Amino acid sequence: MTDARKRIVGWMMFDWASQPFYTLLLTFVFGPYFAAIATNAFMSGGLAETVADARAQSMWSLGQTVTGLLIAFTAPILGAFADTTGRRMRYIYAFSVLYVLGTAALWWTYPDGSTIWIALLAFGIGMVGAEFALVFVNALLPSLGGSATDDSDIGRISGSGYALGYAGGVVSLFIMLLLFAESEGGTTLIGIAPLFGFDPAMREGTRFVGPFTAIWFMVFMIPFFLWVRDDSPPAPGGSFSKAMQELGASLRSVLRRRSLASYLASSMLYRDALNALYGFGGVYATLVLDWSITMVGIFGIIGAITAAIFTWIGGRADGRYGPKPVILFTVWVLIAVCIVIVGMSRADFFGVPLAEGSALPDITFYILGAAIGAAGGALQAASRTMMVRHTDPARPTEAFGLYALSGKATAFLAPAMIGIVTYLSESARIGLSPVIVLFIIALFLLRWVHPNGERDATWHANSPSLA
Repeated sequence: MTDARKRIVGWMMFDWASQPFYTLLLTFVFGPYFAAIATNAFMSGGLAETVADARAQSMWSLGQTVTGLLIAFTAPILGAFADTTGRRMRYIYAFSVLYVLGTAALWWTYPDGSTIWIALLAFGIGMVGAEFALVFVNALLPSLGGSATDDSDIGRISGSGYALGYAGGVVSLFIMLLLFAESEGGTTLIGIAPLFGFDPAMREGTRFVGPFTAIWFMVFMIPFFLWVRDDSPPAPGGSFSKAMQELGASLRSVLRRRSLASYLASSMLYRDALNALYGFGGVYATLVLDWSITMVGIFGIIGAITAAIFTWIGGRADGRYGPKPVILFTVWVLIAVCIVIVGMSRADFFGVPLAEGSALPDITFYILGAAIGAAGGALQAASRTMMVRHTDPARPTEAFGLYALSGKATAFLAPAMIGIVTYLSESARIGLSPVIVLFIIALFLLRWVHPNGERDATWHANSPSLA
């Protein structure tokens, strides 16, 4: 391979290496496990099951809210400083260490619920590492295409990277379900005891998801660190004060840039809603449908497979038609998915009672999982491409820091709204309804986003500001 090709492949390997955090920890294995043991802990304290379910979901949302706020208000600052100094790789190294330490520590999430607060802290540390590393990795994307003005390469690379990541999610989830994560009967999906002599009674097979995620990341980040380098040499005279001045100027300019401001606001809401679906989908299945970890895992495999396939297809569509049509279509799909989720329970489907033991909720949720994977993966890849179309090539990390800010500034919003509605309604199902509102508002804001971003200088020069 040429050095340029190696750099692209190495860059895409970050998606493969980091995806298990979202697939295994946030959504399909650790999240449901945390919800189950937290519910049991609350029930042992005397709460009814429905109230305990709601408290467990609220606790999970609290952890993500606090972590999201921390990321939101520090990512643009670090991004601006990295652009000013011309160094990004050292930040990727540093946050990779946090990722590994936080995820590995999840091993100590004991099934009696005695360490749930420690587990929430460890998960937050791992999430900080994952999200900050992603900011600096994304900042390298504009330099990977063949041309500074032709974004078709960027769309394909972004889509292929996400598709590779979801494929990694499928493989890692298969390994966990087949060899480690135990069912209520103490065996894995293929009917064997968890490997390495892990004790099913202590849920050691399921708890191994933390160290497994850390090991996976360390192994598959090797190509990234071997083949990827900063796209520019260190800049002389870079300083923190200079970085803050340039960041301030960038923030002030946002309201004068209609397409960018509208895109950041829209993506802020739909990414928040999507992350809520990822973060609470497995929890919903556990609390509302009473699924086991194994059933949630199968749900995850279906979603990850459709994500890998349709993210790749979405990348091709992005390269041909641009990212905006992909974003619009996928948001509509996710709105439909959310409406069905809120209208369904184990006992009824949109108010129509179901026979006891009906398989309709299970079959429907498997289909919804496939749709979430397909639409969510394509949406994330197209969103990354759209941000490139609004990025100053000289300051990509700052731009993606602002992108992270828009994605995390209201990262507390969906979890907090879900937590509040869940708490007030005492229903984990009704608690997901605010996600629909966020998607609809995001869809409305997209009307002011130009398909070419700010690469069309004539349009940008003549466009009115939001100020």
